[in-house]
Amino acid sequence: MDLIIYAILGLLAVVVLFGTFFTVKQQTAAVVERFGKFTSMRQSGLQLKVPVIDKIAGRINLKIQQLDVIVETKTKDDVFVRLKISVQFQVRREKVYDAYYRLQNPHDQITAYVFDVVRAEVPKMKLDYVFEKKDDIAIAVKRELNEAMMDYGYDIIKTLVTDIDPDIQVKAAMNRINAAEREKTAAEYEAEADRIKIVAKARAEAESKRLQGQGIADQRREIARGLEESVDVLNNVGINSQEASALIVVTQHYDTLQSIGEATQSNLILLPNSPQAGSDMLNNMIASFTASAQIGEQMKKTNANKEEKVKQSSRSQREKENGYDDDGLEDGWVE
Repeated sequence: MDLIIYAILGLLAVVVLFGTFFTVKQQTAAVVERFGKFTSMRQSGLQLKVPVIDKIAGRINLKIQQLDVIVETKTKDDVFVRLKISVQFQVRREKVYDAYYRLQNPHDQITAYVFDVVRAEVPKMKLDYVFEKKDDIAIAVKRELNEAMMDYGYDIIKTLVTDIDPDIQVKAAMNRINAAEREKTAAEYEAEADRIKIVAKARAEAESKRLQGQGIADQRREIARGLEESVDVLNNVGINSQEASALIVVTQHYDTLQSIGEATQSNLILLPNSPQAGSDMLNNMIASFTASAQIGEQMKKTNANKEEKVKQSSRSQREKENGYDDDGLEDGWVE
C-alpha cells in the first residue's frame, strides 16, 4: 500500500515538475492562458507557469517568413499573365497578442490583399510595361499590405515580383519578335561590313589603277626620251630623222619578236619578221600622224568659227538690249 502511495506521489511530482517549467525557443513567443483567458506572453528561455491551471495556448514565430502567391490576371492589351509575388513578413514583438488573437489565418489574409492589388494594377499596363514596371507593382503591394496588416501586428518587410509568365502562345510570339529584331540587327551589321569591304576594295583598286597609270606614263615618258636620244645620236653620225625612225622601228620590231620567243608559257603566235614589215609599220605610223595632225587643224578651225559666231550673237543681243537697231544707231534717232 505504501508503495502505491509513493508511486502516486512520485508521478504527481513529475507532472508538477514538467507542468511548471517549460522552454521557449529563440525568435519565438509563447502565449500562456489561464482557464482560457490570456495571461502573459513569454519570450525565449526557461519559463514557469502554474501547473494544471496555466497552459500554453500557442507559440508565435518571430522570424521573417516568406509567402509566395501566384496571381493570374489580364494586362491592358488583353494578355493573360501569371505573376509570382513573394511577400516577406514578420510578427512584431510588441504586437504578438494582436497577431495571435485577431487573425485566424494570416496567410490567407495576405494572399487576399496581394490578389486585390495585383488585379488592380496590372490591367492598367501593357505586357511590355509589366516587365518594365514590376518594381512598381511590388511597391504597390507592399504599401497596401502594410496599411492592412499593421493593425494585426504584422510588419511587411519586402515584396518581390519574382516571376512573370505570359501565356505560352504569347511567349512564343515574343520570342519570334526578339529573334526577328536580332536578325535584323545582324543583317544591318553584315551589310555595313560588306559596304566597308566594297569601299575599301574600290579605293584600293582606284589607287592601284592610279599607280599603274602613273607607271605607264613614266614608262612612256622614258621611252620617248630614249627614242629622242637615239635619234640625236643617229643624227650626229649623218643619219637623217626618217632613216633613224625606220631603224628604230625595225630594231623594236625584232626586239619584240625576241621577247615573245623567250617567253616559256606563250602560245604559238605568227608574226611577220621581214624588214618589209618594219617599213610598212613605219609608213602606217607616219600616215596616222599626218592624218591626226590634219584632223586636229580642222577641229581647231571649226571650234574657232563656232566661238566667233557665239561672240557675234552675244554682241548683237547686248546691242538690242541697250536700245540700238541693226544699223548701229539708237532707236528714235536718224543720222
